[in-house]
Amino acid sequence: MKRKQALSIYLVGTFGQILLVSLLVWLLRAWGLRVDYGTPIGLFTLMLGGLSSAIWGAIISIRYHHSSFKQLVRVFFQVKQAPLNYLLVLIFLVLDFLPLVLSGGMVIQAWYLPIILFLKALVFGGIEEIGWLYFFQPTLQEKLTYLVSTLCTFVAWSLWHLLYFYIDGSMSTVHLLPFLLGLLSNCFILSAIYTKTRSLWLCVMTHALINALSQLSSVENIWLSLVIKVLIILLAMRIASSSVEKVKV
Repeated sequence: MKRKQALSIYLVGTFGQILLVSLLVWLLRAWGLRVDYGTPIGLFTLMLGGLSSAIWGAIISIRYHHSSFKQLVRVFFQVKQAPLNYLLVLIFLVLDFLPLVLSGGMVIQAWYLPIILFLKALVFGGIEEIGWLYFFQPTLQEKLTYLVSTLCTFVAWSLWHLLYFYIDGSMSTVHLLPFLLGLLSNCFILSAIYTKTRSLWLCVMTHALINALSQLSSVENIWLSLVIKVLIILLAMRIASSSVEKVKV
């Protein structure tokens, strides 16, 4: 399978699936049915739409890289990583949530709540990286620069999230600009981690931790948050560029 063909099939499959689910949700709601986290049909549509990037990422990456489902599962759960790789994740997480911590916006009501949210976020969040970070962005980077590839991933991922928000019924409550800014910095965080470590697991774990910790936070200093996001993007670009240079050497 050629590169352009693989990218095209991935995008058509991923967006085709989530668009069909969105249409199904629209029809069900038009018939007066409740479709959200609290109903069986809602959970079904959320899983079917939310897994679209993972399903098509798995299918296309296996064919494009001539690998197997068994290899993909092994890479997904490859928890054993160099300590410095986990330190890199920690640095990004500390930076990402520093504005919330400093403004007192991080509240943990029970010690086990972050664990529950993390496990939930692995399925409703982290698993997306099979498509976006394991297949889509690295395949873009075969011909494009890290910066351009990351921005392309950001645009595609943003559109995908808007469709997902429609499915889960949260579209009206989403503050679009703060969400997009956060998603942009997260794209740089995750892409830098993958470019540096080539670890799908670290990206899945980081994504799940970001989702879980975000649900424990509320208020943050807007200007400090913007400064930190710029710092994160610059740091990610530096890490990624140094990694690419090493590969070329």
